[in-house]
Amino acid sequence: MTALMKAAVLNKPLDMEIKKVSIPEIKTDEALVKVKCIGICGSDVHYYEHGKIGRYEVKSPLILGHELAGDVIAIGENVTNLKVGDRVAVEPGVTCGRCEYCKSGRYNLCPDVVFMATPPVDGAWADYVSVRSDFLFPIPNDMSYEEGALLEPFSVGIHAMNRGKIKPSDRILITGLGPIGLLAIQAAKMYGVKEIYATDVVKFRQDLAKELGVTAVIDPTKENIDERLDALTKGNGIDAAIETSGNTFAINDALKSVKRGGRIVLVGMPVSSETPVDITHLVDSEHDVYGLFRYANTYPNAIQAVSKSDLAIEKIITHKYKLDDIKEAIEKARLEKETSIKIMIYPE
Repeated sequence: MTALMKAAVLNKPLDMEIKKVSIPEIKTDEALVKVKCIGICGSDVHYYEHGKIGRYEVKSPLILGHELAGDVIAIGENVTNLKVGDRVAVEPGVTCGRCEYCKSGRYNLCPDVVFMATPPVDGAWADYVSVRSDFLFPIPNDMSYEEGALLEPFSVGIHAMNRGKIKPSDRILITGLGPIGLLAIQAAKMYGVKEIYATDVVKFRQDLAKELGVTAVIDPTKENIDERLDALTKGNGIDAAIETSGNTFAINDALKSVKRGGRIVLVGMPVSSETPVDITHLVDSEHDVYGLFRYANTYPNAIQAVSKSDLAIEKIITHKYKLDDIKEAIEKARLEKETSIKIMIYPE
């Protein structure tokens, strides 16, 4: 008889229920992880609300969730990098390891990646999940499961710093203060940046950014961004912008706020695939514009940074729910964006 576990299953848009499903069977190179805590990501909310993101569509019942940490409770016969009892953070995108992208270290671009909670692949809003062992990273005993789960969105911030070639002397602008923008502040601090400016229209998020150590926050509905940044930087300007919102106006604010020769990293995914941009300004300013897709080679550095520094990534957690209350939790994430940042789910 197959052993069963509890999982939150999305049947169709706005239809989520707790079901009993089979506990995953592990392959020889995998480990079985008991999920201790798992975050709600914006993509989870989007699948829940709309049933698809771009070319990925929920065509059959799907388990969501991909930001998690837990305990290893079983390992396959060929696993040598882990042992039962290890506390681990989970990198949720398992790549082939053989293609040109994997071989060159840019495995986030692997065309055969199997990414949790991206249709048709099940995620981890469940009691247990099976993962290839090289995508499991032991976390120290003094690191909480919450911090372990947040390493996934924190990795996006780290990858943004890498893409933008950020260095300690840079003055940077972060547009959008959702979970990724707030964690990008922490990533910038990890890279030694001393001047971090940010924009957002929600006061709650502005206040949290200040608490996390941002130099100044600008509300674009109340102030002229360029004039304010010119005053704040004493005319020295912004070296690099990290755009996390996907908002058309914020994208153009980021492009125009960076000084000539500066860098822009586009993290947020716009609702429309076509966004008007002043190409003449880009060319004349000789800007470097970088796209960003997830992350690569970030977990070891993130674990080291969070466990050995005063980074406070847990501060973005605003609510905690039991897995049984997933419907209430995801509705809060969907409808109360002004007061919720990161919501954590606990299967136990």
